[in-house]
Amino acid sequence: MANVIDPVSRHADATPDNIALRGADSALTYGQLHSASTRYAGALTEAGLSPGDRILLAAPSVPEFVVAYLGIQAAGCVVVPANTMSTRPETEYVLSDAGASLAIVWHELGPAIGDAASALDIPAWTLAPGAVPDAEPVPAVERKRDDTAAILYTSGTTGRPKGAELTVGNLLSGGEIGAECSRGSSDDRTGTGLPLFHVFGQASVMMATFTGGGSLSLLARFDPAAMLAMLRRDRLTIMAGVPTMWNAMLHAAGGADPQDFTQLRIAISGGASLPGEVAREFESRFGCTILEGYGLTETTAFGTFNDIDRGGKIGYTGRAVPRTQVEVRDHENVACSPGTVGEVFVKGATVMKGYWNRPSDTAAVLDSDGWLRTGDLGEIDSDGDLRIVDRVKDLIIRGGYNVYPSEVEEVLYTHPDIVEAAVVGVPDDHYGEEVAAVVATIPGSGLDGGELTSWARERLSAYKIPRIVAIVDSLPKGSTGKILKRSIDRTALKNDALTAEVPER
Repeated sequence: MANVIDPVSRHADATPDNIALRGADSALTYGQLHSASTRYAGALTEAGLSPGDRILLAAPSVPEFVVAYLGIQAAGCVVVPANTMSTRPETEYVLSDAGASLAIVWHELGPAIGDAASALDIPAWTLAPGAVPDAEPVPAVERKRDDTAAILYTSGTTGRPKGAELTVGNLLSGGEIGAECSRGSSDDRTGTGLPLFHVFGQASVMMATFTGGGSLSLLARFDPAAMLAMLRRDRLTIMAGVPTMWNAMLHAAGGADPQDFTQLRIAISGGASLPGEVAREFESRFGCTILEGYGLTETTAFGTFNDIDRGGKIGYTGRAVPRTQVEVRDHENVACSPGTVGEVFVKGATVMKGYWNRPSDTAAVLDSDGWLRTGDLGEIDSDGDLRIVDRVKDLIIRGGYNVYPSEVEEVLYTHPDIVEAAVVGVPDDHYGEEVAAVVATIPGSGLDGGELTSWARERLSAYKIPRIVAIVDSLPKGSTGKILKRSIDRTALKNDALTAEVPER
């Protein structure tokens, strides 16, 4: 029997005065965090919530999110984290699909989430700074490890979002694996600007930090200058983020050098492929090792991770994490030989229970032996390290040739004027698909599409060169800062962007 709050409970007993959480202008010790969370659980229990009831939680990355999250867990309920930017229709769908009994909403959010709850006659509680319900604390409910603890809705590329059921065991294992991979301890001070409503923030950061007994510093919303200030103020030893965050910090760092950040030992990168140029420059500027990992919502954020002793192997996401198996298989479901591209499969302690109330969708990705079909293309080298090539659905097939967008993006990021890049396929009558690039540049660069295509010609095979180029102020991003390719209008891109004539060779 177990509960997701167990790591906090252990440290509250052993080291109650150690700092657990830091916000913009507040801090909580492990003793205070445990007390506030169990009081929150008491309020839920007094309100008639029962173990297994689903509760939507919509809040930015603030200490109060953590208190409510752990309170929901202590009460034995199921947390349904919601994107703070959700619209009313999106929220109504999640509330209805999850069968939620309550919504907990941060006081500064707009009316969309509260209105959605009201429309469905679901009570909504306001979450405010420093506010803890006036209730008696209750002991954490003992749960089975395969009980559902959280339902995280995945955005997907088609259809309505599906709720990935993560169990008590999934989240506890994620924390243990994360702490082991990062060598996390009570001496560590971890900081992030990731949203905690996303699996990366919840499992790889929050649960891993509390399992190790260190402190977690939070930014309610990522800003590169604010992240740098937090890095200095709290003397962070670990940072976690996505590639766009590292790139933004590089541009905001000004004249900073490694001597400014001597206490920082690792930066954990995930959510999207880390361009090699960004990794090299970040390590040089900040004087730390940047370690890339790979995982999905359906694997509680864990699959592979670069070994801390070997350091980061640029372009690779490392080997399978503890208690996990990773294979790359061909179209006949046979394991590929090293260096051969196939689909990535994952099996282990963090693989989800299934999709909430979707048995057919679950069966399509999760077999009877517990192997999860990820939908990602990758290859494993002779050292056992995984390289993610692309999403299966992102693969561009131009005139019979496979073009992996991440490979082209990697080259584009080496251009000194490019800050963000996304490569997508657009329909083409002759080739089937054409390679298109959408890039954001540094202010005042003057780079145009023709120049970029000419530059790419010297670095890419002809069939990989973007013939369609659009230069924009910024690319669409999700809540974690990950670039959202599905939000790029392929039709408008084909019609409006520069189409370059590049000779075939």
